[in-house]
Amino acid sequence: MSAVVVVSACLVGLPTRYDGRSAASEEVFAAARDCTLVPVCPEQLGGLPTPRLPHFCQRGTGEDVVAGRSRVVTAEGGDATAAFLRGAELVARLTELCGAREVWLKEKSPSCGVRWTTVAGTSIPAPQTVAGPGVTAALLLSRGLRVRGFA
Repeated sequence: MSAVVVVSACLVGLPTRYDGRSAASEEVFAAARDCTLVPVCPEQLGGLPTPRLPHFCQRGTGEDVVAGRSRVVTAEGGDATAAFLRGAELVARLTELCGAREVWLKEKSPSCGVRWTTVAGTSIPAPQTVAGPGVTAALLLSRGLRVRGFA
């Protein structure tokens, strides 16, 4: 029986990124040789459309958003925190329901970044990539799941 792995939908070629494109990853396909992949997009699960405005963690990483110390904003300043948290919770629930013990996510995403996420805020003049997880990765890591990031 193959291992079940939840994976960012954009990494397997689905057009779910904020700009309506995919980020298909040969590295993911190579790693998935003996796996059953379950593609998800936390932002879509949270109710956001595709395409959508770029989003950023504001003055903190996804850990700060999950802890209630920060929020997720659009490039125009709209608050999307509730959608990001809802999407993260649904990915966690789906991971549990399908028995996955590992999740593969897209780096540099405000949802899926594992080691790197994109932030913006009043103290940061333009969006920047910083060390730390996005909202979904932070929630999954806090629940003890194995989370791996792919470029």
